[in-house]
Amino acid sequence: MDTPEEQREPQEQRLGPVVRRRRQVQAGTTDQRLLDTAGPSDFIHRDPWRVMRIQSEFVEGFGALAELGPAVSVFGSARTPLDSPEYESGVRIGRGLADAGFAVITGGGPGAMEAANKGALEAGGTSVGLGIELPFEQGLNPYVDIGVNFRYFFVRKTMFVKYARGFVVLPGGMGTLDELFEALTLVQTKKVTRFPIVLLGTAYWQGLIDWLRDSVAGTGKASAHDMELFHVTDDLDEAVALVTKEAG
Repeated sequence: MDTPEEQREPQEQRLGPVVRRRRQVQAGTTDQRLLDTAGPSDFIHRDPWRVMRIQSEFVEGFGALAELGPAVSVFGSARTPLDSPEYESGVRIGRGLADAGFAVITGGGPGAMEAANKGALEAGGTSVGLGIELPFEQGLNPYVDIGVNFRYFFVRKTMFVKYARGFVVLPGGMGTLDELFEALTLVQTKKVTRFPIVLLGTAYWQGLIDWLRDSVAGTGKASAHDMELFHVTDDLDEAVALVTKEAG
């Protein structure tokens, strides 16, 4: 506990825009810690340093994708088997988007992401993979032309939206749902405009659509108009046509 003298005359330290007083005052100065090669290295794990890492990820992502041209992001499960109909659908979606003049952006992983990258590459389009640092991730798939690995999900999700004109969403798990609802929220709140979202596979998505209509919109948690923020189809050509037509 501070003494009465310390309470009357608080010690103050200014570190750039930050003011520290009393027991929050740090030993030494910022310059001193920078130039002291024998000092502790744990600073790289502190929040102010993380801000710089976050900034660097935005810079690298913007730099890599700034000249990409029109693109569509394709999402889907990393667990989609190579010999499954869903994998083949991903390949055909990637091929169709590339034939329509769009680059294909995926999460860069295996499964449905790999399928879409493969289709884009085989059709002569640009195949982009935005990877994420995960303890179980397998790295970028071999069909990626431009790859960027991220530490932070929110930076990666910014890239998915900023450089894409629409989303095609194949059957997927938690990560796919996260990306889908991020996009729906951005469109609903008009943070992005002219942004088509197409769900491929009515049998897979029907339960979610019923819940959104009956439990969410049906009880006033969303408007009936919000159910028009996305399309659902089983037709691969229609999926490509919908996303590319609305994306311009």
